[in-house]
Amino acid sequence: MKQNLFKVLSISLLVVLFWGCAQKAEHKVLKLAHGLDPSHPVHKGMVVMAERLAEKSRGRLTMDIYPSEQLGSEQQCVELLQIGSLAITKVSAAVLESFTPKFKALGLPYVFRSKEHSFNVFDGEIGEEMLLGTQEFWIRGLCFYDAGFRSFYTINNPIESPDDLAGLKLRVMKSQTAMEMVRALGGSPTPISWGELYTALQSGVVDGAENNPPSLYTSRHYEVCKHYSLDEHTCVPDVLIISTKVWNTLSEQEQKWLQEAADESVPIQRKYWEESVEESLRVVQEAGVTIHHPDKTQFAAKVQPLLDKYKEDDVLGDLIRRIQAVE
Repeated sequence: MKQNLFKVLSISLLVVLFWGCAQKAEHKVLKLAHGLDPSHPVHKGMVVMAERLAEKSRGRLTMDIYPSEQLGSEQQCVELLQIGSLAITKVSAAVLESFTPKFKALGLPYVFRSKEHSFNVFDGEIGEEMLLGTQEFWIRGLCFYDAGFRSFYTINNPIESPDDLAGLKLRVMKSQTAMEMVRALGGSPTPISWGELYTALQSGVVDGAENNPPSLYTSRHYEVCKHYSLDEHTCVPDVLIISTKVWNTLSEQEQKWLQEAADESVPIQRKYWEESVEESLRVVQEAGVTIHHPDKTQFAAKVQPLLDKYKEDDVLGDLIRRIQAVE
């Protein structure tokens, strides 16, 4: 009797151990790294995505998030992602220009009529095409996050018209369209990594930069730059991208969970963004930044030749017309 009881207990213990190992083996963790501060609305959107993923998979597929360049700069994260050492990262759409020229269209000045227009493009057929258009480079887009309108901020001189940009050294992303835009407006574009920009502003290497209100605030660039001119020249989104090497290791069900979690985080991230813009503008003004509201039509007219040039491009021309045709 005792021997039978011992056998039953032994078998039961083995079953529990094997079941525990099987359950543990099923659990997968995706690493997501980016360069933004945890208070940034884009990071908050990622947190929502991670929560939704854990809920949908019942803990079988989870995500660990590493903000503030803990695992490297934006460029380094992209490189890690391409070799499969990192699962997911966030990049500006401008960064993807180097992989496929179609992303240049999203960085052209005044190509979007409004925030609603941009959302309709990102959420529609064009957006889906672009998210899936970089897979030959081991990159797959998951979704677009709102990164707002970008405007100029400067250390000393306010930008009230395009003429005020003449001779100014302005930090831009490593993007051909961003550099062409600043040149078209009369400024001198200076590509500098995001992590090095505060020091570059503080030391006078550049006279200013261009970005959205939450980034001006969370980067603390407002401590150096005391003029923010809301010309809202571009509306370049952020893109969550996953390594295709990692994506292809996921089952069809796991891919579905991840994509749904990303999609469901988008409207929540946009709400966070809207709230953050209001808060950021309030805080930087209280810190001594003067907000300027220049006539945007002057800036749009100045860069129109640039837009016209790209409309003649064999690759981008049709895409620009399709974007502008979206209601």
